[in-house]
Amino acid sequence: MVNFTVDQFRASMDKKSNIRNMSVIVQVDHGKSTLTDSLVCKAEIIASARAGETRFADTHKDEQERCITIKSTTISMFYELTDNDLAFIKQCKDGSGFLVNLFDSPRHVDFSSEVTAALRVTDGVLVVVDCVRCVHTETVLWQAIAERIKPVLMTNKMDRALLELQLDPEELYLTFQRIVKNVNVIISTYGEGETGPMGNIMIDQVVGTVGFSSGLYGWAFTLKQFAEMYVSKFAAKGEKAELPPAECAKKVEDMMKKLWGDKYFDPASGKFSKSASSPAGKKLPRTFSQLILDPIFKIFDAIMNFKKDEAAKLIEKLDIKLDTEDRDKEGKQLLKAVMRCWLPSGDALLQMITIHLPSPVPAQRYRCELLYEGPPNDEAAMGVKNCDPKGPLMMYIYKMVPTSEVVFLCLWPCLLRDCIYRTESAYYGS
Repeated sequence: MVNFTVDQFRASMDKKSNIRNMSVIVQVDHGKSTLTDSLVCKAEIIASARAGETRFADTHKDEQERCITIKSTTISMFYELTDNDLAFIKQCKDGSGFLVNLFDSPRHVDFSSEVTAALRVTDGVLVVVDCVRCVHTETVLWQAIAERIKPVLMTNKMDRALLELQLDPEELYLTFQRIVKNVNVIISTYGEGETGPMGNIMIDQVVGTVGFSSGLYGWAFTLKQFAEMYVSKFAAKGEKAELPPAECAKKVEDMMKKLWGDKYFDPASGKFSKSASSPAGKKLPRTFSQLILDPIFKIFDAIMNFKKDEAAKLIEKLDIKLDTEDRDKEGKQLLKAVMRCWLPSGDALLQMITIHLPSPVPAQRYRCELLYEGPPNDEAAMGVKNCDPKGPLMMYIYKMVPTSEVVFLCLWPCLLRDCIYRTESAYYGS
């Protein structure tokens, strides 16, 4: 059963600061549909055991049979955020309930018009990149930036990097670093710079706009998840167990800066360093490799090599609570259950979307001139820019679909005077 009521859903439509209109863009076969399942699972629309396999957004029979998205699909989901997550949101917010309107669009070149239509009615975009193939999404990123849409990045298919390529932690770190660098080159090439209307839209692991995932196995993380774990672990003796959300967020942000780049951790002293060598001359591991990748690698090794005692100790140490039916599984099925329970991808995706993608309130200010061709300062334009519920009614038709009766089915996002909530409606005309 879904974790929200109709009343909650309807009330969230009036809280424009807590709405995220976003789409997912990707090259073919980078795992977009399986990753989208995790968000649907987080809203409890599908069971967690089926996330990554259901392909919920592929609603047509031919899409399910071919395992490829052909038509854009819109899904609206409601979520409640914790106080600690709310403390990370820098833009204005109204309560803890968030409405996410997600457009899942195809990526095959034959269906590019579907992508263009979806981008027109969204304010943020999740860019998914296969970390094994490392095929970059220059075309779709260019489209998104041209529409003034803010991106966040998810590097997908980590399971293949560990199980098939068997990359070591340092190789995997360098792969992630290269992907992020290449994506930022594309953004800087087509973007308007930090002085543009959107401001700085470069992605950054330290900020939390980059995630790492395995959509098929249903797990993902950003630096924020691990920073929260280590802030709790490294808490000074005598410090309060429960810090105020704002103070906790500050500590987590400081820890995130230590988990990426040329930062190293000395287990002997328990201190972080910018030097790759300890005072005794011992080579220190990179923090991302030691504190993030090393636990993941150990879980993969113990489970996939059937080291049952070692796997049981790791599961207990990480406080992973498996369901009864999952405890007797082995191999990949057990690995999926453990990773999905420890690092659920829905949590990482939801945090990236709600914390870092804009609501219609700031987005409409700089996107209005791309959507409205009338005078920039007339009553209609100002109503859209200000998300004014008392402004004149405006409708933006983003797609026209021919029908068998020689008429067009016109689809528009429901602007409701202020572009608060978007959904597909229909109007028949010649």
